[in-house]
Amino acid sequence: GCQGNIFEDTEDKANLIKLSTPILLNSDLDKILALTEDNFKSEVIPMLFDLDKGLEKGLEDFFEKAEKAIDNGVSILVLSDRGISKDKVAIPSLLGTAGLHHHLINKRKRNGVDLIVETGEAREVMHFALLIGFGALAVNPYLAFDSIGYMCEKELYLTNNNPVKKQEKFVKAIGKGITKVMSKMGISTIQSYRGAQIFEALGLKKELVDRYFKGTTSRIEGIGLDIIEKETLRKHKEAFGELQEQPKILKTEGEYHWKHGGEKHLFSPKAIAKLQESTRSKDYKEYKEYAKLINEQGKDLATIRGLFKIKKGNSISIDEVESVDSITKRFVTGAMSYGSISREAHEAMAIAMNTIGGKSNSGEGGEDPKRFLDNRRSAIKQIASGRFGVTTHYLVNADELQIKMAQGAKPGEGGHLPGHKVSEEIAAVRHTSPGIDLISPPPHHDIYSIEDLAQLIFDLKNVNPTSRVSVKLVSEVGVGTIAAGVSKAHADMILISGYDGGTGAAPLSSIKHTGLPWELGLSEAHQVLILNDLRGRVKIQADGQMKTGRDIAIAALLGAEEFGFATAPLVVLGCVMMRVCHTNMCPVGIATQNAELRKKFLGRSEYLINFFKFIAEELREIMAELGFKTVEEMVGRTDMIEMNDAISHWKAEGIDISNILYKPQVDRSIATRCVTTQDHGLDNILDRKLIEEAKPALENKEKVVINTEVFNLNRSVGTMLSGEIAKRYGVDGLEDDTITINLKGYVGQSFGTFGMKGITYKLEGQGNDYIGKGLFGAKIIIKKPESAKFSAAENIIGGNTILYGAIRGEVYLNGKVGERFCVRNSGVKAVVEGVGDHGCEYMTGGRVAVLGKTGRNFGAGMSGGIVYVYDIDGNFENKVNKLDVVIEKLEDTKDILELKTMIEKHFEYTNSSRAKDILGSWEENICKFVKIISPRYKELLAQGKVK
Repeated sequence: GCQGNIFEDTEDKANLIKLSTPILLNSDLDKILALTEDNFKSEVIPMLFDLDKGLEKGLEDFFEKAEKAIDNGVSILVLSDRGISKDKVAIPSLLGTAGLHHHLINKRKRNGVDLIVETGEAREVMHFALLIGFGALAVNPYLAFDSIGYMCEKELYLTNNNPVKKQEKFVKAIGKGITKVMSKMGISTIQSYRGAQIFEALGLKKELVDRYFKGTTSRIEGIGLDIIEKETLRKHKEAFGELQEQPKILKTEGEYHWKHGGEKHLFSPKAIAKLQESTRSKDYKEYKEYAKLINEQGKDLATIRGLFKIKKGNSISIDEVESVDSITKRFVTGAMSYGSISREAHEAMAIAMNTIGGKSNSGEGGEDPKRFLDNRRSAIKQIASGRFGVTTHYLVNADELQIKMAQGAKPGEGGHLPGHKVSEEIAAVRHTSPGIDLISPPPHHDIYSIEDLAQLIFDLKNVNPTSRVSVKLVSEVGVGTIAAGVSKAHADMILISGYDGGTGAAPLSSIKHTGLPWELGLSEAHQVLILNDLRGRVKIQADGQMKTGRDIAIAALLGAEEFGFATAPLVVLGCVMMRVCHTNMCPVGIATQNAELRKKFLGRSEYLINFFKFIAEELREIMAELGFKTVEEMVGRTDMIEMNDAISHWKAEGIDISNILYKPQVDRSIATRCVTTQDHGLDNILDRKLIEEAKPALENKEKVVINTEVFNLNRSVGTMLSGEIAKRYGVDGLEDDTITINLKGYVGQSFGTFGMKGITYKLEGQGNDYIGKGLFGAKIIIKKPESAKFSAAENIIGGNTILYGAIRGEVYLNGKVGERFCVRNSGVKAVVEGVGDHGCEYMTGGRVAVLGKTGRNFGAGMSGGIVYVYDIDGNFENKVNKLDVVIEKLEDTKDILELKTMIEKHFEYTNSSRAKDILGSWEENICKFVKIISPRYKELLAQGKVK
């Protein structure tokens, strides 16, 4: 209906129909069509074209009919592809919907008209997301519902065959999928998503996009309306051709999982067998047969690089090309966490990469400290949004620290390790409790701008000055601009991750439709960095289904200096692409923590060593043909790539790859590859002085007291000192209070970040954002200045995202703080006198006492730990996100004793008036406290499984 002013709740809102979901059952659509009130006047517009007139004329007639209906007062247009016959062909629903949406905008008739799409095409989450994203109010997938009815009738379901319930479940599943898609983009309401067009088109002609999908980015030209019509007519002819006996179940095309005779997958059973056989028998000839299956895509295109042909160069002898051992130093394995894959698989990759001089990546789940001492150590330690296992000790045992902004296979989503995969071993490494779901939020809560990213890079360079810091980005339109910002934030390396890599545990809606091929993101990032004279100070790495030496050659020519592999190494180790990674039932012992299934793991690091040497040897052969002696010479040489004229596919004729192969014309003084290093500004920081004064403690474990002033330009205070302690004394650090640092003033961001056991920070003044981030045993006390007359309980003493990813230690804050206090806390005890919104979000352990008011959405995603809140106003319950936690009265004597001890310590350290008042009338005030806990964590506590 006509909505009027959406910001006011006026009487005219009574003339609206509120839909609980944008997916309409057949009966729902019938009800809408049966309405006779003027406000709900509807008309069905056939989304069909005459076989003899063609698609373009059909679209024009379709638009004309819709316009005429609007002129006659219709406010609900039902765009229907029902009524297909031998002479009537369905207009592709997305083309019709998007085209009409833009046509009506151009004619200034779109406002006040709702588009409902009645189509047999929509069946997957992406289909609905596209239709809504290009203007549809709602979708009725009638054929999906008919199919569900048919399957119930034929008893093809394993469970009950009630068609109504099955259809409702389908609607619910699609609704959840759309919500997931919206959340990736940070969109909260379907109204904001409708018509937003947050998509990029691949392989569509500019003319087609400008006419029917106006405003949509399309960097690779391709098919036009004529090819869409040709394909539509092919399907129509097949449907109305000679009748043949049909099977009970439709043929599976194998879009997500290889099927014989279905869609081409590069990792076919034949390719997998060739790869595994060649690497196990160390047979390079067999590997070349595997590589041929992957590289030759002339008939069955599967990748953008399959469109490319490498030009002939001035060939040289292969003896002149840099060695295999030199090339393999540029190789890395992808970030697969210990938890998502088994210990055996994780360690095999680390051993292999350390042997060949490359780097393995720990992934986001931390790493067993025992591995730091031998060749099982992962050279790259990843820092993801959940901060699981990111201890100070972990960070100092790395050659590279990688900030994962997103994952190529599922950008916009966080991580989720199901509780059944969180064994005692995994829980110990991640510093959580076994059996609890571990959720990584979609964003890093300390990164909301390039400046925030620069701060995290600065934090990491402080804790481990000798390590380089990389940032993982996803291939997407605009990634070049982001890469420029990342370079300015002083990252040492930028990883461009392609969409077609990633885990088999990724949602199906993400596997195919989220992110973009690395070829697009890599070329854009390389070009933008050159045009802004930033390329010379940062390296670029690419990953996302790298499989052969030819893939590496293409990546280098497009601008990459380093190359990542993930799926291929798993296949070498035995993966057979079952895509059951999320179930803990991997049949070859790779993506499982099940002890029995892990016994089936037959992979060995030697197989991986063979694989990477084969890749390097194939690359050397290509380099010799091109006349390149080193990989460095290849970087960015897009002039050596052209369109493969041997491609015979009928859809490939209009493809234009010139945007990808564009080579920026710049002055010779501007570097086109990395030639220098970043200046991280570590020479004159306060920690240099702290380390000097703490020498007796660092060298002899003697107690030291340091007194100093601080100012807001002093960032990451104590972080470099903590790194020194971790390097010398490992995970245990020093005895408590070995180093006491008394500070006065207003300290900058990241105060006490990664603070190690043995340090006590006492600040008289005020903190900023990220206090105690990643705390690992230190004690932080912040109190108001003794001379101040204001009430500490009403004073903001710290900023946002305090104790993000903190693991152990104690924190006492004599005042209020900002948003996301204790987000992802997994073990710290903290007392504070008031918090902003989203307090204790995603918390997995530790204890928190809030002696004052909180903001909204408290405890969202919280799966562990206990929070005690002083409910002064009695309205705290309204501010809690009850999806994952329960609120209880404080009755258990252990809880009461624990809380009292925390408040007593708070008073002792800060002289807090609020703590004094609470303790002074303890029996009266204890009744005002409530306890927040997750039911699963409560269960584990009762079973004695929480350490």
